[in-house]
Amino acid sequence: MSVQFTYGAKGHEAEAIVRFISRGELQGEGSEPAKWVHPQLDEALRGHFERELFKAEPKETLSLPTLGLLPAAYVIYVGVAHSGLTVDGLRDAAAAAAKAARRLKVATVAQQLPIAVCTGSMEYTVSQAAQAMTEGYSLGLFTRKTEKQNDEKRYASVQAVSFIPAEDASGYPEAAEQWEAGIRRGVVFAEAVKYARDLTNLPGNKLTPELLAEEAEELARTYSLDCEVLDEWTAAEQGMGGLLGVGQGSVNPPRMIVLHYQGAPEDKEVWGLIGKGITFDTGGISLKKAEGMEEMISDMGGAAAVLGAMRIIGETRPAVNVVAVIPSAENMPSDRALKPGDVLKTMNGLTIEVVNTDAEGRLVLADGLTTAIRRGATKLVDVATLTGAVMVALGNVATGAVSNDEALQQQVILASKRAGERIWPLPAYPEFRKQLDSDAADMKNSGGRLGGTITGGLFIGAFAEEKPWVHLDIGGTAWLERERSWESKGATGVMVRTLGELLV
Repeated sequence: MSVQFTYGAKGHEAEAIVRFISRGELQGEGSEPAKWVHPQLDEALRGHFERELFKAEPKETLSLPTLGLLPAAYVIYVGVAHSGLTVDGLRDAAAAAAKAARRLKVATVAQQLPIAVCTGSMEYTVSQAAQAMTEGYSLGLFTRKTEKQNDEKRYASVQAVSFIPAEDASGYPEAAEQWEAGIRRGVVFAEAVKYARDLTNLPGNKLTPELLAEEAEELARTYSLDCEVLDEWTAAEQGMGGLLGVGQGSVNPPRMIVLHYQGAPEDKEVWGLIGKGITFDTGGISLKKAEGMEEMISDMGGAAAVLGAMRIIGETRPAVNVVAVIPSAENMPSDRALKPGDVLKTMNGLTIEVVNTDAEGRLVLADGLTTAIRRGATKLVDVATLTGAVMVALGNVATGAVSNDEALQQQVILASKRAGERIWPLPAYPEFRKQLDSDAADMKNSGGRLGGTITGGLFIGAFAEEKPWVHLDIGGTAWLERERSWESKGATGVMVRTLGELLV
């Protein structure tokens, strides 16, 4: 999909014109009725509003055929908040417009822009508005890749979007430059999210740890990143007992994947991004129930988020240093599989009593954090579909965070707010850490049901070696049963844009 900003034309050459409208505008009183797109079409809009067929609620759409009144075949009115547009509101409205345009099967869209969106406001800059709306259109049009659907059918949707000031904005010549910069950034971020979604949506037989490593190598070649892949023998030499323990039950051996990006050679600070890469999770000997297990293809959503973020970094080349680590394994039950009661020795020397083989993500992440630290990481962010407990607390609406460093945690949360991805910090009280005490080893891998998201996070934090660290549990947000605004059904690609906003 091509996206551009242009002055002048009202977009009548497009197949559909999009106009944002608020309830307040429709309720406005005056001697002369307001003019939006075309007098007769605007009057039809008011008629729908008076009959409550269209209430101008945020993300609500009304599509009207122009019947020859305009060269464009349709006008799409999109409801927005009366109290003022925010970046999140712009992203949501753009996604709603994109879906309405797709339903109409139009190829070109002209999005009329309120003057405030062209000039900036107290809520956002011009480039932020452009980025948000570009992301909204691109992500709102996403459809899942399947075996039964070819690419031609998948991409048979809106092909071009033009952003056009609805009012005269020629007095703000800098707006065009800022819009173009925001559009470029929005395209990069949205494409990275779609990349992560496609990766996460792959069936388990199409994405084993070895195939995930090959995907990372291809990404590294594309963006001139350094890549190293540690196989099961090298992992054994380096003492990665957590990774090997989880992977030993599968015929598909585990991999430790490491990507390096050095954009600030003189800077000693190195970000460590660690993504859980369980390509399929049966629970192992502690077998999950059959219902819904097919969704466990998403248990590498953290790995996809990290790879998506590295794609953004590869595209934008920021002045930061990053080491991205993906511990990848397949958690399967077999005669070789890890058993409850087994004791593992991790890469940094800590021993772990395994009390639940379905708490496997934290075992591979333990070796993942150590791998990042040994490669120079000075601050750590891990992303993982770690617990079901996070859904009990936060549903599928917010990602849970556990951290040992308040400043770093707030930095991540601020990045998530810019991205429109919600993160909620959870307390890391010492009483929770005590739930992981073990009689047989240094720690056990589960502290029980109470505070499960927190104890799972604190288990990982035990391997941070006192470095600033934030854990992001995307167990509820990485996969949706139904689409929600710009978030797709299935894999959402959550945290790709948050990590992008954090580092770029």
